[in-house]
Amino acid sequence: QVQLVESGGGLVQAGGSLRLSCAASGRTFSRITLSWFRQAPGKEREFVAGVSWNGGATGYADSVRGRFTVSRDYAKNTVYLQMNGLTPRDTTVHYCTAKSGEKVSGDKNNYTYWGQGTKITVSS
Repeated sequence: QVQLVESGGGLVQAGGSLRLSCAASGRTFSRITLSWFRQAPGKEREFVAGVSWNGGATGYADSVRGRFTVSRDYAKNTVYLQMNGLTPRDTTVHYCTAKSGEKVSGDKNNYTYWGQGTKITVSS
């Protein structure tokens, strides 16, 4: 079992930045991938970014590449999502998720563990 707890969401003006955190606990993380997905009201949950815990390989959705950065901190068992240049279209609930294996996947069905989500609201 892996427990995931997100934090860092909130209200920000367009053009601003936020950093989300996902604290992970439970099983060992040597061969695991942690990713972020997001979901707007009435829409499908979509991939944002992910990182393999051991190798550090990353992947990004085209819509956020160049604006968002995913990273991990071994000492804190935490994954971060730094979000810059936010726009109202980024207003969503962001979820941290984990899967076995070290390949970042954009398919939500490949992920086993999910956090409760943290809401991002970007005002224009």
